[in-house]
Amino acid sequence: MTDGKTTRTGSSGGAVTGTGSSGGAASGVSLADLPLRDDLRGLEPYGAPQLDVPVRLNTNENSYPVPDEVVAAMAAAIGAQLRDLNRYPDRDAVALRTDLAAYLSARHGRSVDAAQVWAANGSNEILQQLLQAFGGAGRTALGFTPAYSMHPLIALGTGTGWLDGPRTADFGIDADAAVALIEARRPEVVFVCSPNNPTGTAVSVETLAAIAAAAPGMVIVDEAYAEFARPGTPTALELLDAYPRLVVTRTMSKAFALAGARVGYLAATPAVVDALQLVRLPYHLSALTQAVARAALAHADALLTTVDALKIQRDRIVAELTAMGLRVAASDANFVLFGGFADDDQRRVWQALLDAGVLVRDVGLAGWLRVSAGTPAETDAFLTALRSVHPVGVAAPSG
Repeated sequence: MTDGKTTRTGSSGGAVTGTGSSGGAASGVSLADLPLRDDLRGLEPYGAPQLDVPVRLNTNENSYPVPDEVVAAMAAAIGAQLRDLNRYPDRDAVALRTDLAAYLSARHGRSVDAAQVWAANGSNEILQQLLQAFGGAGRTALGFTPAYSMHPLIALGTGTGWLDGPRTADFGIDADAAVALIEARRPEVVFVCSPNNPTGTAVSVETLAAIAAAAPGMVIVDEAYAEFARPGTPTALELLDAYPRLVVTRTMSKAFALAGARVGYLAATPAVVDALQLVRLPYHLSALTQAVARAALAHADALLTTVDALKIQRDRIVAELTAMGLRVAASDANFVLFGGFADDDQRRVWQALLDAGVLVRDVGLAGWLRVSAGTPAETDAFLTALRSVHPVGVAAPSG
């Protein structure tokens, strides 16, 4: 499974199917022997290759490690919880939600209350809970693709139908076309990814408002990369008061460099939080996870210094690749979509970069590759490797 379509496999996919690590070969039972749901047969697990190479720029992680002062604070917070691990955690994560609300309020200059915030194990669990509550059998979710490919996968896992909506040639969303599609198909859930993964493009607040006004059900704006947006780029948080069925999802994996901690959250009307409490698993967010997240939020200023550093490298990548004659999508995220390659050349470039020790992402979007912004040294390595396979001034095809 890739970040784009679900059909591309091969050297850039890296998915493992069949027996895998589950011991199927040893037991003599394969996946085909199990009574798997028919709609899951033939699919591959989601995931990017996890390869041991010098430069890994394929999963949009924050390349900077957690600073020592924050590590110390996290360790102290974990230590304070260890003796009480015989007890269940706060199942509603009230203290963490209060801290998240304070962070959103301070960062965006608008009041967000803890009752409007919900937290879970990564934004993917947030998305799953939303579809458990508002999707399901007989209901449909609409997304504008190419976008984050977990959206249709989570829809599949929750028995929710999926409808692909179009993006424009520059990977934007045409508001009139989106409204017409929503009015014609009446989906119960609409996904908008902004900044969009894998393209990096943001959606205007006017388009978001038009979609929210037209949608008969829930509108989920996936803002996993919001902290990396360029100045002036809007957030859907501005629309929460006007549209009670609007939900904004966020993550601490990227900007906060906490991909390994698995913390995601949302902001919405308190009624949405009430709905998710009907479907969330009991004690779903461990005491240790909550403690780490709260320690990180207490040191948000220190952690978010890396955001500006990564934005510098993102903009550098955009400039350098444009000068090389490659097509580059405008990015408000911590990654850059580039290419315009012929399909065979796309695979060749991906493999040549890997052979040079640089891992980027083939997102399954024909003619394009995606590279995460990393440290200056990682950017140097990527650009040097790319120049060796795509010399400066050699224009990519326009089609």
